Amino acid sequence: MRCSRRLIVLAGLGAWFSARCALAASPLAEAETLYADWLDATYALATVRAGPADVRDGRDAGAWSRERDRDAALLATRLDALKAVRLGAADRAALKAMRQGLAEAPTTPAAAAPGESEARCRGAADARLEREPLSQALYACFEHYGNHLEFEGGTIARTTALELLQELDTSARRAALLRAFAPLWNALAPADANGPYRRLIRLAAADQAAHGNSPIAAAARTVGAPERDVEGWLVAVLARWGRAIDPTPVEPWDYWHRHTAATRVLDPEIGAGRILELTKRYYLDLGADLDALGVEHDLAIRPGKAPLAYADFVRIGREVDGRWRPAIARVSANVEKGGLFVLNEIVHEDGHAVHMAAVRTRPAYFDLGDDLFIEAFADVTSWSVAEPAWQRRYLGHAVDESGALEALYTGVVLDAAWGLFELRMLRAPDSDPNAVWTDITSRYLHVVPHPELPWWALRVQLVDLPGYMINYGLGAVLTADLRDRTRRAIGSFDAGNPRWYAWTSEHLLRFGKSRPTPTLLNAFLGRPVSTRALIAELNRIRPPRQGLSASRRRALP
Repeated sequence: MRCSRRLIVLAGLGAWFSARCALAASPLAEAETLYADWLDATYALATVRAGPADVRDGRDAGAWSRERDRDAALLATRLDALKAVRLGAADRAALKAMRQGLAEAPTTPAAAAPGESEARCRGAADARLEREPLSQALYACFEHYGNHLEFEGGTIARTTALELLQELDTSARRAALLRAFAPLWNALAPADANGPYRRLIRLAAADQAAHGNSPIAAAARTVGAPERDVEGWLVAVLARWGRAIDPTPVEPWDYWHRHTAATRVLDPEIGAGRILELTKRYYLDLGADLDALGVEHDLAIRPGKAPLAYADFVRIGREVDGRWRPAIARVSANVEKGGLFVLNEIVHEDGHAVHMAAVRTRPAYFDLGDDLFIEAFADVTSWSVAEPAWQRRYLGHAVDESGALEALYTGVVLDAAWGLFELRMLRAPDSDPNAVWTDITSRYLHVVPHPELPWWALRVQLVDLPGYMINYGLGAVLTADLRDRTRRAIGSFDAGNPRWYAWTSEHLLRFGKSRPTPTLLNAFLGRPVSTRALIAELNRIRPPRQGLSASRRRALP
C-alpha cells in the first residue's frame, strides 16, 4: 500500500493515516489484524449476552464465543512467535499493549437468567469465596435487590429510588425509601466484621498490594500527582462544599432533597420519554449526531439486566478493505422515571459513546485511555445540564444558577466522598465501613451520623471494582479542568457549540492508548491537573444567608 498524504481529506483522519501507514509497514500487521478480529468478536459476544437481542450480525452467543476463542488462540500463537522478531521501539510498545489487552480481556455485564441473580447473591455468604467470585456474587445482589426495591406497595429500580430521594414531598417518605435498601444492605454489609463486603475489601486490598494494581495509585498517575496527595485533593473539595452549603445537620435520606430544591421544578418536564430526545438534541448541537454515529441505546428495565448504567463498544473502529470503519457504541441503563438526575446519567454515558466513536488509532491501541480520564471526560457534557444556558435552550426556562449548581454538585461531591471512603477502606481494610462513611459525611456534608445504616452501599462500583469510585471522585477535578480549557479554546458549549466534537476529537479523543494519558492531559491543559477549576466552580454556589431556609433562599432575586 502506498501511503500518500493526499489520502487525508477529512478532518480528524490524520491519526488514522499515521496508524494505517505504521501498521502496513509493521511486522505486527498480521497480529494486529487478529487482535482487531478478537476485539470485535469479544464486544459482539458481550452485546448479545447483555440483551435484549440474542443475535448480532447473524450470529448468536455460541457462534461469537467460538469465534472469539479461535481468534484468541491464533493471536496467542502469533504473539508468541513475535518473541523471535527484532522490532523497533514503536512495534515493541504495540506488542506489549496487545499482550496486556489479551491477558485482560474486556468484560461487560451480561444479563442474568431468571433466578440466577438471587442464587449468586446468596453465595456471597460463603466465607471461602475468593475476590472475583465474591465480587460477582455481590454484583448479583445489586440486580436481585437493587433493581427490585419494594416501596409503597410497588417495586422500583435503584436509579429510580435515587431520583425519588430528590423529589418525595415528606421526610418520612424519603426515610422509608432509603430504608427500602435494607435487603441489599443486609446482603452486602450485615453487622458482622466478616460480612461479604468487609471480606471483599480485605481481599481487594491484599490483591492490589501484591500486584501493584491499585486504582488509587493509577488515578494519581493519570492526574500527575503523588499518590499521597490524592486524599488531600478530595478533602479540599469536600471541605469547600461544606462551607458553601447550609451547615444545619441533615438526615441522610433528606440530603438529596435539601440540595436539589432549586431544580425540582424542572423534573416534571424531563419525563422518561424525553431523556433520549434531550441527550440527542444536545449532542447534535455539539456536532455529534448520535444517530449518524450509530450509537445504540438500551434503556428499558427487564429482569436480569445489569443494575448499573454503562457504555461499551459493539465493535471497534478499524480499517476494513482500505477504508476506516468507525466504532459503534451502545449505552445500557435502567430508565423508568425521568428527572435531571437521570438525564445527567444518560448524557454522561453518551459522552463515553462519542469518545468511542472518535478514536482513530491502530488496533493495538484501540481503547479510550486511563479510567479516570474516561469518566472525567464523560462528565464534561453531563455537567452542562445544570447550567442555566442549557436549561433555557432545551427546557425553555432556567432556575437560579447557584441553586442549579448546588443540585449538580450534590452528586459530584458524593462521588468525592465515595472516592475518599474507598481510599481509606483500602488503606485500612479492617475498618468498619459504616464508621468511615459516617465520619466523612458528617464532617463534610453535614449529615446526621447514623453509624447503624450502611447507606454508603448505594453504588454498584463499590463491589464490582473496589477502588473504582476514585475515578469519579478525583475525576471531578479533571472534569472541571477539561471544561475550563475547552471553553477558553472554543467558547461556551453548555447550550451547544458545533465546533465542540471536532475540536475535542482532534485534541483529546482520537489517540486511544497511543499516547499515555498523563502526557496527553498535560499537553492539552498546558500544565498539570489542578483543583483550582473545581474549587472555582464550587465558589459559584452562594453561601446561604443566616436564618434563611433553603426554600426561601431559592425565592430570592
